[in-house]
Amino acid sequence: MKYTQHNLDKIEKIAEDCGYVIRYERGTFQTGYCILQDRKVIVINKFFQIEGRINALIDLMPQLEINFDTLTHDSQKLYEEVMSVTK
Repeated sequence: MKYTQHNLDKIEKIAEDCGYVIRYERGTFQTGYCILQDRKVIVINKFFQIEGRINALIDLMPQLEINFDTLTHDSQKLYEEVMSVTK
């Protein structure tokens, strides 16, 4: 997968379609996700370049609750591609 803004947008859409809110914040923290008062939030360091943002989301993808049936056909294909990379 190429590290482009377009691919980052597509990966973000998978998480957002499943109810996750992606926030880009600054600070010294480890990228990850959490559930705050029934809100699914993914926090990524805003100083990461596109490659770092994509890698962070790909690393988190297996831990997220993704409802495959709610994704569009294009998102399903991308999700399968991402999951094959993480194995």
